[in-house]
Amino acid sequence: MIVLFFRSLFIISCFLSLLFSQTQRDSLSIYKSPKKAALSALAFPGGGQLYNGKKLKASLIMSMELYSILNWHTNSDLYHNYDEQNNSKYPFPKHRYLEKRNKYVWWIGFIYIYGLIDAVVDAHLYPFENIMGEDIYLDKSSIKKKENK
Repeated sequence: MIVLFFRSLFIISCFLSLLFSQTQRDSLSIYKSPKKAALSALAFPGGGQLYNGKKLKASLIMSMELYSILNWHTNSDLYHNYDEQNNSKYPFPKHRYLEKRNKYVWWIGFIYIYGLIDAVVDAHLYPFENIMGEDIYLDKSSIKKKENK
């Protein structure tokens, strides 16, 4: 039942990321607030990427986070319900499920922090794409003035 819940949550989050990312890009906006990006990333994993308009990154971060949560929950259940008398139905010894559970807890934290840092950096670098897309115009008269000096 819990696995079904997490799978449903995964599907819903993928659809929501696609839904929120379909907003039109404002051509007048050349600035994204790093503070808003950080708050969005703190609200839920991938939220900062959605704020910055990076829908692929948002869906990847949400997917990785949900995958880690699902595996953490599965290994936690296997560890707590491990039957010492009938351990032939388990491929690993009991301590391995504890190690795997702890590993996925670390992954949950790493992915969450990565999403936060990535959202803030993307917000800071947002104007870079617009600036690099502009044509560079060199004024030949200013170059001649510098050569004459």
